Amino acid sequence: MKNVCTFIMVLLCTIGMAAQELTVGSYNIRYKNEEDSVNSNGWHQRCKHICDQIIWEHPDIFGAQEVLHQQLMDLEKGLPAYRWIGVGRDDGKRKGEYAAIFYNPERVELLEKGNFWLSETPEKPSIGWDAALNRICSWGRFRDLQTKQEFIFLNLHMDHVGVKARSESAKLVMKRITEMTDGGKKLAVLTGDFNVPQTNELYTLFTSSGVLKDCYTNAATRFAENGTYNSFRPQSWTHERIDHIFVTPSTKVSAYATLTDSYWSKDENGKMVRRNLSDHYPIFARISF
Repeated sequence: MKNVCTFIMVLLCTIGMAAQELTVGSYNIRYKNEEDSVNSNGWHQRCKHICDQIIWEHPDIFGAQEVLHQQLMDLEKGLPAYRWIGVGRDDGKRKGEYAAIFYNPERVELLEKGNFWLSETPEKPSIGWDAALNRICSWGRFRDLQTKQEFIFLNLHMDHVGVKARSESAKLVMKRITEMTDGGKKLAVLTGDFNVPQTNELYTLFTSSGVLKDCYTNAATRFAENGTYNSFRPQSWTHERIDHIFVTPSTKVSAYATLTDSYWSKDENGKMVRRNLSDHYPIFARISF
C-alpha cells in the first residue's frame, strides 16, 4: 500500500509539473501569394490545415511570421481560442506583413505590448541598412496565470537579403532584450524566422550572449528530424534551422519539436498528392520558468 501511495504522489507531481509548462512556438505561415495557387499551395487551401494543426498542438503562445492582414483575420476566425498582438510592418497599422504573437488568454495574460523596426530608426516603419524590406519585431509582456510568472515574448522576421541588415538587426534585438531582461535575469522568449542557420555567426551572437539559449540544443527530449525550411517540397531534407526559439538562461526546456505534418489533395490530374502546410515547418518547445 505504501508503494502504491508513493507511486500516486510521484504521478501527481509529474502531472502538476507538466501542467505548469508553457508550450511556445514559431510558425512562418507563408504570406498569401497568388503565385502559390498555381502550384496548388495557395493560402485558401492551406489555412484550414494550419489552424487544425495549431488547435491539435494547442500551444499557449506562439509567434507567426509573414502574416498579412487578411490572413490574420482568417487565423482569428480559425483559432477562436486565441487572441493576437502585432502591427503591419509597412505602416505600423494594417499594411504589410505582421510578426504577430498569438496567445491563449485562458493561460497567459497580456500586460503590455509594443513593436520596433529592425532599422536605424526602430520606433517608426522603416527599412534598415541593406535590407530588401521593412522588418519588424513585435513583443508583449505576459503573466502565466498558473505560475504567476511574468515574461517577455518577442517575435521577429529578419531580412532574407541584407547581410548587414541581419547583423545589425541581431545586435539591435540583443540590446533590446538585454535591457528588457536586465541582462537575462528576467524571463523572455524570442521566436522568429531569422533567415540564418545554426552554423551562422549571427546565431552564435544570440547563443553566446549569456542572455539567451536555444531551445533546440537545450531540450531534454527532441523530435526534430528535419530543418525548418522546405520550399513546399515534402520530400526535401536539410539540417539547417533558420527558425529558432531562444529563451533566457534559467528557463528549463523539457521538449522541442519540428513538425513536418502534411495534408493530401488532388493535383490537376485528379491524383492525390502530399502537400506541406507552409514553406517552413513550425517549431514548438515545452518550457518552464
